[in-house]
Order: sequence, then structure tokens, then C-alpha cells
Amino acid sequence: MTGEAPDWWRERPRRITLYTDAGSWIAPWVDRLRAEIERGGDAAFVHHDYDEAEPSAAAFFLGCTRLAGPDVLARHRRNLVVHESALPKGRGFAPVAWQIIEGANEIPVRLIEAVDGPADSGPIVLSDALRFDGTELFDEIRRAQGEATIALCLRFLQAPSPPEGAPQEGEPSYYPRRRPADSELDPARSLAEQFDLLRTVDDRTHPAFFRYRGARYRLSIRREEE
Repeated sequence: MTGEAPDWWRERPRRITLYTDAGSWIAPWVDRLRAEIERGGDAAFVHHDYDEAEPSAAAFFLGCTRLAGPDVLARHRRNLVVHESALPKGRGFAPVAWQIIEGANEIPVRLIEAVDGPADSGPIVLSDALRFDGTELFDEIRRAQGEATIALCLRFLQAPSPPEGAPQEGEPSYYPRRRPADSELDPARSLAEQFDLLRTVDDRTHPAFFRYRGARYRLSIRREEE
């Protein structure tokens, strides 16, 4: 943050746009973020369709699976995305789940500029991290993501002047979209070997399963207190 804040940043209430896919898992946290923004003196609007929104001081793209085109980005002074990886490594889909499956318990969280280019390729504006102890299951992991998203967006909006980003450095890598087949367990491997996969499985939409002796079986996991 350098220099004096521009007029559009200092004026109140600023108009803030929150884009999210209809039915996205992050919807409850987007609603909380909207309430926090309005409590801070700005006006926040949630949209599921890019064509609905009016020009605004800042737009956050949260849980959006479709890239915004240059006409959408041009409506807003700043366009921002939250992505959980050490960018440029780990661009793409479901970065938290893939990293947990790989064995990670500390996962970077980046607030980046949304740009007219490859997904998740914009300058890095703010950083944080998710820290797990290795016992958290799906709902707890999602909750940590949602809380980190709210915190980064509010840090940006509460800054004295709009934070600027720094270009990503290094060779990018990409995670694929999670599919139902990615919840399949191997009955020939131990439960301990596949526990991190079980941690990322949503019992409601993509339950864990395995095939054995010509049949398919579903598994559900929950932690019980001693």
C-alpha cells in the first residue's frame, strides 16, 4: 500500500459486489461476508449471474467456476479471487482437497487479482494460510476455507488504501476438477493410507465408496468423541 488512497476508495458507502455460483458450498460465508461489509459502512450485493451486477468499487469472485470476461471485469475498480495454494503452483479446481490428499496440513491462501487470462494467474494481493492438525473432516475443512475467505476479503476492504498485487513467479501447475470417481477407495490398501482422502469426502454429494467382489459399497465417516 503506497500513496494516498484514491477518491473511489475513501468514499462511503462503497459499492461492493460478491459473485458466487448459485448453490455453491461457500454461500453461507458469502452471506456472512455481505453482513460484515455492510456493518463496516459499505453496501454489498450478491450476484449469481455476471450480467446482473452494476459497476462497483470492488468485486470478489467466490466459489465461481466460470471465468469472468473483460466486459465484467471492466465494471469494477478491482476484481479479486481467493485461491488456496502456493501460486502459481496449484491453480485450478479444489486445491484444498487435492493438497490434503497429498498430505499437506498447512495450505497457503491467496487473495489475487481476477484478470482476463488463464484462471488463477493474477497478481497476489494478500496472503494467509490454513493450518490443520490432520484430524479435520470435510465440514471442518470447508469451515476453515470459509473463515479464511471472509478474513482476506475484509483485510482488503479495511486497508487505508487499496492493496496492490505482485506478479506470480515460477512455473504453474494445475489441479483438475474433483469428480465422484475421485472418492473411490482401494480395498487392498489400509485405512491409514487412505485417511486423508476420506477427510475430503462429502458424504452428502460425493460419498466415499469401494468395489469388492463385484459389488459397490458406500462408506461414511464421522469423528466420535472419546
